Amino acid sequence: MASVETAAEHERILREIESTDTNCIGPTLRSVYDGQEHGLFMEKLDARIRNHDREIEKMCNHHFQGFVDSITELLKVRGEAQKLKSQVIETNVRLQEDGKVLIGSMEELKQCRVQQRNIATTIDKLALCLPVLEMYSRLQEQMRAKRYYPALRTLEQLEHTCLPRAGQYRFCSIMAENIPKLRTLIQDTAMTQLRDFLESIRKHSDKIGETAIKQAQLQRSLDSSVTLQPRALIGRRGRKEAAAVTESSGEGGSPLSEQDSGILDVEDEEEEDVPGAQDLVDFSPVYRCLHIYTVLGLRDVFENYYRKQRRKQARLVLQPHSNMHETLEGYRRYFNQIVGFFVVEDHILHTTQGLVNRAYVEELWELALSKIVAALRTHSSYCDDPDLVLDLKNLIVLFADTLQGYGFPVSQLFDMLLEMREQYGEILLKRWNITFRQILDQDNFSPIPVSTEQEYRQYTSQFPLQDPELEKLSFPKKLPFSEFVPKAYCQLKEFIYACLKYSEDLHLSSTEIDDMIRKSTNLLLTRTLSNCLQYAIKKKNVGLAELVQVIINTTHLEQSCHFLEEFITNITNVPPETANATKLYGTATFKDARHAAEAEIYTSLNAKIDQFLQLADYDWMSAAQSSGGLTTSDYLVDLITFLRSTFSVFTNLPGKVAQTACMSACKHISTSLMQLLLDPEVRQISIGALHQLNVDLKECESFARAGPVAGFQGDTLLLAFSDLRQVGLCLLRGPHSFVSSSFCSPSSSPHCLSSASSSSLFPPSLPVFIFFLHHVVFMFHSSLNA
Repeated sequence: MASVETAAEHERILREIESTDTNCIGPTLRSVYDGQEHGLFMEKLDARIRNHDREIEKMCNHHFQGFVDSITELLKVRGEAQKLKSQVIETNVRLQEDGKVLIGSMEELKQCRVQQRNIATTIDKLALCLPVLEMYSRLQEQMRAKRYYPALRTLEQLEHTCLPRAGQYRFCSIMAENIPKLRTLIQDTAMTQLRDFLESIRKHSDKIGETAIKQAQLQRSLDSSVTLQPRALIGRRGRKEAAAVTESSGEGGSPLSEQDSGILDVEDEEEEDVPGAQDLVDFSPVYRCLHIYTVLGLRDVFENYYRKQRRKQARLVLQPHSNMHETLEGYRRYFNQIVGFFVVEDHILHTTQGLVNRAYVEELWELALSKIVAALRTHSSYCDDPDLVLDLKNLIVLFADTLQGYGFPVSQLFDMLLEMREQYGEILLKRWNITFRQILDQDNFSPIPVSTEQEYRQYTSQFPLQDPELEKLSFPKKLPFSEFVPKAYCQLKEFIYACLKYSEDLHLSSTEIDDMIRKSTNLLLTRTLSNCLQYAIKKKNVGLAELVQVIINTTHLEQSCHFLEEFITNITNVPPETANATKLYGTATFKDARHAAEAEIYTSLNAKIDQFLQLADYDWMSAAQSSGGLTTSDYLVDLITFLRSTFSVFTNLPGKVAQTACMSACKHISTSLMQLLLDPEVRQISIGALHQLNVDLKECESFARAGPVAGFQGDTLLLAFSDLRQVGLCLLRGPHSFVSSSFCSPSSSPHCLSSASSSSLFPPSLPVFIFFLHHVVFMFHSSLNA
């Protein structure tokens, strides 16, 4: 059974081998070798091969006779064909020999007629081709001479007139094929010249702008009193434009010159003969390229390209350098490039028909104006030098006037200058703050000694001093104020001049200029000068003499405020009575400074008194001595001496200030001595200590009674020591004197009434009364011990 299945499987494999492509029998053979009967399979394969060989042999034997017969017939046909070929060759040779003469005659006749026809045709065609050749020769000459506009005209005539008449010739075809190439060459060459022109004016725009600004500056200096026309002709601009328009309207030639450079070589001329900005530029590449593209029917392409490139150049021109704010030259270069750019655009606008229009130029200017204003705001904010800001302002004004002469609106630039006015004012305030502080630091805070009339006139010319009594004095004499006053007054005037310089050429009315100057001056007075005076008053190690001199200085500066008003009125020609006119706040500023100095005097004087009082060393348990043997305490002698010398300096102060300082000092002494008695650490006081305190108090009352400062009525200054005197009397008279007349009733003892009336005491205050009660115990205890 297994052998039958094996035989069937081998039979199937053989059929598969016979019917399958040899490339795919690999898996089949693998199945044979994977089995165990591959020897039997090889036997069957050999048998199958032998069978096929027998079948092939039978088939060959069957068809062999027919093949042999066919070969025999083919050999017979070859012999007959060779005979026929020999006969044909012989016949052809005889025919050629017989017709040779006739053929020669026919050929001669044919050649003659062809020559006649060709000659006639050539004559006709040459008559049509000679103009083409002449026109092409002219075209080549124009191309070599770089006269591209007439070359383009010749090319148009050659293409549309001459070549169609000439016909289809090879040279015509070559010319026709070259015409688009020549047209493209002319177009590319014109565009190359335009690119060179654009690159050249981009590089030289600062030179063009510098020339235009110089011309505008010269025009403004010559015609400062004449109103400028909206669009003045600069230099030889009118003649240049007329020539450009005239030549651009021509038909047969290239517009303007054939120079390719965009910038002409112009030698430096004197200021009296500054060349016009357009005289520096050769615009012929623009006109030439415009006409060429118009002839080519590509005017729109050219206009779009020109405007696109100029917009890109505008963005480059309007991009300021990062360090532009460091020097004025950076701003000048920036403005020159912008002016140069718009001078070129303005010239193109008025010398070409439609290459750029008014709307395009205005749109470009609006874009430029916004970027210019933004750049100036940004870079000017970094500037902290008022001189540079002032130079920048003048440069912006000149820049605006130049472009305004070409018809560009510049109101935004003047609005920005008004904004910069605030920044300029802040920078001025910072500089003058430093100046005032330097003056204060260098001042010696002492009256100015004057030894000659010349010196006196010198100081009075710097500061409006009006003191008839001082003028009557003989030399040498002293001015009441220190060096700070004339220097500060001169600096105030310098500040006003600096503000006025910025307001020039801004097209402002006198009222507006006056208002700006007054507001800036008020800021200088109320903020800068006030802070400097406060700095001088509050700084450490300021003596009373310096504070007194500050008060005297501020008093004279306050009196000079109306002279500042007159000074501003004279330079602005605006009377101070004008409605809505800003008033100067100098009076209030100097009053505040003086009040601060007065307060500082009171504080410093009290602090100095405290320093002396710290030296007080009372022996509260000292033994009683006779009144004749006691002397004033050393610290109090030094204190009184100090006060007398100090108040002698107060003679130049206003009376109320000196009186207030003196009263404040006396009250402070009285209060401080009272505090010594009320000190919690003082638990017992002897009679000897009270007598010593009484001697010191008498010295204080003697000082007050002597009137160290003039102006007190009667014994007003003694009231500062009244409370202390009550305490002293009460303690010296004993416990029964603790009750004053205000505490005695009609039924009181005669001793109480007499004691109260003889002492002439004021009703004691509550702290004094408490102090008395505190010491009753001590006095009573002392009496018992006695």
